Amino acid sequence: MVADAIDLAVIGGSGLTSLLDEVETVLVTTPWGAPSGPIQIARIGDREVAFLPRHGVGHHLPPHRVPYRANLWALRALGVTRVLGPCAAGSLRADVHPGDLVVVDQAIDRTWGRADTFFDGPTVNHVSLADPYCPELRSTLLRAATGGPLPVHDGGTVVVIGGPRFATRAESHLHRDQGATVINMTQMPEAALARELGLCYASAALVTDYDAGVDDDATMAPVTQAQVFATFEANVPLLREVLVTALAAVPQERTCGCAEAPGGLTPDFPA
Repeated sequence: MVADAIDLAVIGGSGLTSLLDEVETVLVTTPWGAPSGPIQIARIGDREVAFLPRHGVGHHLPPHRVPYRANLWALRALGVTRVLGPCAAGSLRADVHPGDLVVVDQAIDRTWGRADTFFDGPTVNHVSLADPYCPELRSTLLRAATGGPLPVHDGGTVVVIGGPRFATRAESHLHRDQGATVINMTQMPEAALARELGLCYASAALVTDYDAGVDDDATMAPVTQAQVFATFEANVPLLREVLVTALAAVPQERTCGCAEAPGGLTPDFPA
């Protein structure tokens, strides 16, 4: 039977469609429509953990069609207060390689046209997103990753593009020149919506490719979808190990201040 409150959750990215084998599946409805799919509930130690595949069962939702608002709302409805949102990403730096994990600490949002806020009016709330990732949850994830099976980078900026196409060489150069470390299609508005709901959010970007390539190394070719899926699939067991370790180590109490970020305001339901 599902617990009254499930405080931890994982939103799985490309290729990460489940977390543990023994699960209970629950359906959650939201005022923002249906989430990406049924939510799986599993136990890690003495904690209940919710898992939601970001792109749906079978990866049928492209990045711009993911129901981000419904996903975050559904998790909060179950009692979730802290969310890990691992994702696939392309490297924008020659020293960040496929198979590496980047525990990001900043983001640049280049998406457009997505439903990216709960505050559509008449209530207006400008939530601070200066630091889009919860420092407490990020530190827990970083510690788990540092002792894990994948090379880890502490910190980095993820630039989020709309997709579903990959970047041009010129765009890749621009993002690199602006200081981005990796490029992804789903971290926004997911991180921002989590903050609007007062949820802690952190992410580890699993590097799958070199985006549009690296100019001075012809062996680092532009990305293909097949490469992304193959690299992610090959590393899913290792990523899962990191996530399970991190979830088991999350403190029982929150001391980060994320819960106070929305200023006590409740997002409006859609008309």
